[in-house]
Amino acid sequence: MGSLDLYLARHGETEWSKSGRHTGRTDLPLLPEGEARAAQLRPRLQGIRFHRVYTSPLVRARRTAELAGFPDATPDDLLLEYDYGEYEGLTSAQIHESRPGWELYRDGCPGGETPSQVYERARRFIAEAERDQGAVLAFAHGHILRAIGAAFLEQPVVFAARLWLDTAALSFVQDGAKGRIVGFWNLAPGQ
Repeated sequence: MGSLDLYLARHGETEWSKSGRHTGRTDLPLLPEGEARAAQLRPRLQGIRFHRVYTSPLVRARRTAELAGFPDATPDDLLLEYDYGEYEGLTSAQIHESRPGWELYRDGCPGGETPSQVYERARRFIAEAERDQGAVLAFAHGHILRAIGAAFLEQPVVFAARLWLDTAALSFVQDGAKGRIVGFWNLAPGQ
């Protein structure tokens, strides 16, 4: 199998990401500042020749891809955000009121996805990107991208909790001659 250069771009800020509310399948638009930060991805990505560009089908990821210069990114349901079930729209602080010590990648969400389901979806996306080979770019959401990072590095899904990801941040992982490595992680606009 050839090498894979996998670029991961989180969508720009929405009203819920700004307030810390878990936004899974609720399809929110970017805020104006989210659009501005998403557009800052363009100069970072324009010199790279991508074999394939994917996006979550949700509007916040698709719009980020468009503003970054990829209006024809291929929608892929594997890149949908974590299904938070009953925790959709809640903050972690609100969840901790009824469930102290809760951690998404360990405990999952009632009525939503389990950590193992999200991890499997992340692994399936990586396998899809490996078939493309070369440079692949994916626009998606914080928690699924962190799960992809953990899966790519062949770490357990709970490792994803240690991979912080800001809005409109870019990350790069690579599978090449030295194995799977992190080129950079959470490179936010202006850094």
